[in-house]
Amino acid sequence: MAIIDVVRFDGLRSRDWLIYKYPSESLVLGTQLIVQEGQIALFVNHGRMGDLFYPGTYTLTTENLPILKGIVNLPFGGRTPFSAEVYFINTTVRLDITWGTIDPIQLIDPKYYVKLRIRSFGQMGLSVFDAPYLFRSVIGGMQQADIVKFDKVKEYFRGILVLKVKSYIANTIISDGISALEISAKMEEISEKVKEQLSPEFEKYGFKVTNFFIQSINFPDEDFEKINKILENKAEFEIMGDDRYVTKRSFDVYEGAANNKNGVAGAFAAGGIGLGAAMNLGASMGQTIGNPISRGDTKVCVQCGNRIPGNSRFCPQCGFSYNQTTCECGNTLAPGTKFCPQCGKRV
Repeated sequence: MAIIDVVRFDGLRSRDWLIYKYPSESLVLGTQLIVQEGQIALFVNHGRMGDLFYPGTYTLTTENLPILKGIVNLPFGGRTPFSAEVYFINTTVRLDITWGTIDPIQLIDPKYYVKLRIRSFGQMGLSVFDAPYLFRSVIGGMQQADIVKFDKVKEYFRGILVLKVKSYIANTIISDGISALEISAKMEEISEKVKEQLSPEFEKYGFKVTNFFIQSINFPDEDFEKINKILENKAEFEIMGDDRYVTKRSFDVYEGAANNKNGVAGAFAAGGIGLGAAMNLGASMGQTIGNPISRGDTKVCVQCGNRIPGNSRFCPQCGFSYNQTTCECGNTLAPGTKFCPQCGKRV
């Protein structure tokens, strides 16, 4: 049996290592053990954990191997040979561990009512704070190798990491009613909350989450185009005003009808507009174009689209009531309201 005088691990060029197994198990009392800063040395005999050594230089004796002495019955004195596995564990903080959601979070934007496919990615920091527990709970269950890298750990925890991120982002958008377009302003707050939820999960395995950042919450361009179209229509509506916007949209329909090879009826049918609605639309346009009246004296009926006197309590065309109504919950509703904003009941 070859005598090993010094057991040490100077580290790899990359800091991506978590566990390094010393290549020889043949040791003797009197061997010098050197543990570098940012390392912990752990002795294991036949799967049973033995003594733990923190940074420093040690001469292995029965005095500093009390646990291992009880396992292998080391005698006193001399250069007695014994067998033990030596694992060096990296305790430095890794701040560059990246993560990302491979599968998108699918939800309805609470502000624009558009289905979105949201993805997120970011970065986190990990360090080992309980090496024996880490060895028992994680490393012991992994395939044995001379070197275990942090990437292996990231793969091990990917499921719980992505689950917590997805869950909190979805709850923030849905429960808090925050649009996906506005959630970037909340990323720092979300990052802190997700870190609070992740920390207990990693501590179960001997890790400490030193930091956690969400760097981006995004969705595909084709999903954004849906929202962009809504924003364009909204801006056009606000700039032109209610009456002129309705008139413009009417012209758009007629222009589409003129260019439709199936004729006017085909265009209305393709657009989902019935013949009666089309006739009302034509009548409304005739009134708008042939009888120009100041906007202050008229308004457009929200039910049939016809222009009616501004002080009308009922539409003379369809009979729609412009009187305020009261919901069963006691909330006063504006004319044309279909659902109570207070209790959600249909009016």
